[in-house]
Amino acid sequence: MLEGLKIVVSYFALTLILAIPLGVVVMALRLSKNSIISSLTSLYILIMRGTPLLLQMIVIYYGLPLIGIVFDRFESGIIAFALNYAAYFAEIFRGGILTIDKGQYEASKVLGFKKVTMYRRIIIPQVIKNILPPMSNEIITLVKDTSLVYILGLNDILRVAQIASNREASLMPLAYAGIIYLLMIAVITKILQIVEKKYSYYKK
Repeated sequence: MLEGLKIVVSYFALTLILAIPLGVVVMALRLSKNSIISSLTSLYILIMRGTPLLLQMIVIYYGLPLIGIVFDRFESGIIAFALNYAAYFAEIFRGGILTIDKGQYEASKVLGFKKVTMYRRIIIPQVIKNILPPMSNEIITLVKDTSLVYILGLNDILRVAQIASNREASLMPLAYAGIIYLLMIAVITKILQIVEKKYSYYKK
């Protein structure tokens, strides 16, 4: 079970590390004034959000080798998770940017703020405040989605618990797995609440 926990934590951490910056890039491309770039990015977001993550993992691990592109089990899962969550994060970031009134950009220029200072001290803190609730939901969902890696044959918590449950003819291993997930989500939720409180003084 502890080995399975390592896989869950690894997937959770690596997905955030890869998907958040990738989401920022996708958001920037989505907001591009170039209609072709914006349309292609919208198509990518549609595909990633419109098809199951489980199917995406299957395509990357079992489908890509058919055209000569091979990744191991762990890498295939990470790629699928990063690409999938980047699409969701990109839309969240885009929504956060669009909530900022244009008058704030204009006021910053009138006050003589440099562009870097404007974004660092005025725009970005407000964007973070606005996106924290939906980001929190996605991050919590990510913890639970890590259980999907069983399709790749990785021994995550749930797969180990399922095997133990079948072997022992008992539901207790599954209950233990559920408790571990619940504790992880409780800790993450508390951390996110602290972050939200830090940015609560920024008003729309």
